[in-house]
Amino acid sequence: MKRSLYKPLGFLFLGLAILGVLLPLLPGTPFLLLSAWFFARSSEKWHQRLLAHELTGPLIRNWEENRCMSRRAKAVAITSMLLAGGASVVFAVDQAWLRVTGVVLLAIGTATVLSIRSCESCAQK
Repeated sequence: MKRSLYKPLGFLFLGLAILGVLLPLLPGTPFLLLSAWFFARSSEKWHQRLLAHELTGPLIRNWEENRCMSRRAKAVAITSMLLAGGASVVFAVDQAWLRVTGVVLLAIGTATVLSIRSCESCAQK
């Protein structure tokens, strides 16, 4: 029962992670980690594909083994989030309440990434 539910959820969250790369205010990393969690419990093949990928593998391994993110991954996440999200807030939004909402979401995302423990011995390859 779990397998038949978890595998589609793995694909759903993988799709949201991919959208998170493209959409400024949607975080991709949490969805990627959720996808890996669901695949680890439903599809060894897809879990291994994520682990073997040069971009997603180190991030997922760090999280699964040590519950941490490398400093480089944190810097890339925060920089891209602030650049893309900030540009959206400044240039694409006219209404003040939407700008405030965007800034609050960016602040929450930044605080969340900063709250995750940094891996001292982990280097992104």
